[in-house]
Amino acid sequence: MSRVSQKNTPLEKIIQRELRKRGIKFSHHVKTLPGSPDIVFQDMKIAVFVDGDFWHGWRFPVWEHKLTSFWHKKISTNRKRDQRNFRKLRSLGWRVIRIWQHQLINNKELSIQKILQGVSHRRR
Repeated sequence: MSRVSQKNTPLEKIIQRELRKRGIKFSHHVKTLPGSPDIVFQDMKIAVFVDGDFWHGWRFPVWEHKLTSFWHKKISTNRKRDQRNFRKLRSLGWRVIRIWQHQLINNKELSIQKILQGVSHRRR
């Protein structure tokens, strides 16, 4: 598992590239924020997480029974940590946007629009 990339994953790079194409400035992996969000718009207080379906447990209750105890515990812990970090960010006044792997793969443009809508909403 130590070989699993945690920063600048191919999914994150897709979003970063699309945002740069549109001239949108952002930071990434801001360690001072809970969960070190993948993409950050600091002046608007928007944190974006790009999460892998397996590692972060997309529809986990549907398939958790198929896992060994090690993987069940690992993914459950990830999900609890995600929830804790999202709550912390929201309590600090941040908007949290989560993009799931399957969403990005199935409809990249819709995923980018989700971020852009959050940015435009906060600019008003």
